[in-house]
Amino acid sequence: MRGNSRSRVTVSDLVILDTSILIDDLRTGCHQQRIQSLTGLIRTSSVVLAELWRGATKPAEREFLRALGRNHPILTPTEKNWMESGQILGKIRADREHTPEKLRDLHFDVLIALSARSYGARLITSNRIDFEMVNSYRKLDLEIWSFQHPATK
Repeated sequence: MRGNSRSRVTVSDLVILDTSILIDDLRTGCHQQRIQSLTGLIRTSSVVLAELWRGATKPAEREFLRALGRNHPILTPTEKNWMESGQILGKIRADREHTPEKLRDLHFDVLIALSARSYGARLITSNRIDFEMVNSYRKLDLEIWSFQHPATK
């Protein structure tokens, strides 16, 4: 619980950083101070790790990902999350007439959101448009961080 002198952790103390936050920070360091000052237990989404591994080209990036997996327990979407993600994407397709390519791009975001929701975790992202859309279909504990280049702070 927050503010309690005991070290008990509640589900609401969990934090998941979306791929967009980690990429922004790796490229520019723009979120470093905010990440370091987070309260709660940072967890890693297996979907976020998969997205990051897909784009990792440098040895330092791969080492960062190995450390991320070692240092923060990994949360994985459940079977229910997978099924629900397909249902939500079907509704998005019907409501917004997105292309199959856009729906494919959104699928990982929906899985990250649903798994965060299942664990009661706060999801932090800089991908406002996609995650606010997902939030309109399933309410999330969502926090949006704006990209701020370190030189403009």
